Amino acid sequence: MYIQNKSIPMVIILSLVTCGIYYYVWMYQTSQEINNSLGDTNENSGLEILFTFLTCGIYGFYWIYKYNHKILRLASNMQKTVSDNTVVCVILSIFGFMIVSQGIMQSQINFLAGDVTQQ
Repeated sequence: MYIQNKSIPMVIILSLVTCGIYYYVWMYQTSQEINNSLGDTNENSGLEILFTFLTCGIYGFYWIYKYNHKILRLASNMQKTVSDNTVVCVILSIFGFMIVSQGIMQSQINFLAGDVTQQ
């Protein structure tokens, strides 16, 4: 598997300290890891970041929705069970709590990467 375990507090702290710049780095890395794990070679992580900038963040809501579904698909492929937090993450993001969605998604990714203490 290509997914990596990352410290949730460190991901959130880096996003806050860098005024959200690290969020886009995390978004790119997460896109790459999940797409590589699923074998989705036609997805371009750089374009997803560009679309997020060009739409002033609106594409970011779709990205949250899309990658929560990809996490569920990856969990199914790995024969693991994770909660479907898609609606929660999208609603949190719409109301300005994207960093909470980031933590929820990273928690699920850590579980899939093998760190069962995160779930």
